[in-house]
Amino acid sequence: MDSNIRFIKLGEGGEWEASCIEDGTVRLGYTSPFHLESLNGQWGIVRDHWLKERGGKERVASNDINQIRSFYEASENDIWITFYQRKMYWCKAYPQVEERSDDLSRVRKAIGNWSCLDANGKELTLDNLDGRVSKVQGYRGTICTVAMQEYLHRKISGLPNPEVQRAELRVDELLHSIEELIKGLWWYDFELLIDLVFTKSGWHRYSVLGKTEKDIDLDLFSPTTNRRAFAQVKSSTSKTELERYLRKFENYENYDEFFLIYHTSSDDLETLSFVEKYIHVLGGKSLARLVLTTGLVQWLIEKRT
Repeated sequence: MDSNIRFIKLGEGGEWEASCIEDGTVRLGYTSPFHLESLNGQWGIVRDHWLKERGGKERVASNDINQIRSFYEASENDIWITFYQRKMYWCKAYPQVEERSDDLSRVRKAIGNWSCLDANGKELTLDNLDGRVSKVQGYRGTICTVAMQEYLHRKISGLPNPEVQRAELRVDELLHSIEELIKGLWWYDFELLIDLVFTKSGWHRYSVLGKTEKDIDLDLFSPTTNRRAFAQVKSSTSKTELERYLRKFENYENYDEFFLIYHTSSDDLETLSFVEKYIHVLGGKSLARLVLTTGLVQWLIEKRT
């Protein structure tokens, strides 16, 4: 690593976050009459000022100076991070530090701009960041170094975590095994599995609309979203049959969502995509992943044992 990563709180309570991100600046408070002295490295003078401001408290004043110095002396290769609207923003900044005339705060111009994307264009959100990094939001000062520097460099560079890669490989292998186990289910057990999947996903089964061997229509309701769904469970199906069921669904005015859950298919239905967010086609790997996330893997293994 050829650069350090620092967190900066942009203004009291984050009051400068939006403006700094918009105009591409890194901004520091700590207003004092000693901007030129800071530029010239006359830290003894600056320290005396803050020692007086802090009522002679050496430790507090030293902490102030360390933060101010890091702002003035950080290399243009160093990375600054901050958090705004549940995203982590980062930038590098030109070394020149300027003093604003309106409030005497100090600013450095970002090289390029602030970004909430990694090198691959993926958003850096709180949901995909290690909590040991995002907890720095609670820092009570203004500037601090960040733990897990190597992790953050990889994250910003879009480089994969080897441990995550290994886990993803194991998950892919597990999903393939689940998919094969599902294909070997008797139609009645397949129907029971789907009923359990919906139940664990928060759906309530109102009724069975129609049933023949290896086929079943379900009337479902979600109490959390107050939405009603029509679900067709098929032992085997095809794209043509899917299109027929969609036309059937369109004739129903009292349903908000449509599900087709299938066991096997003569067509590759997993590659289909729909503009309508209320259409869900589940089979193969997508169904296997749902079985995994709803905690039904052990149930499936016992059924096939």
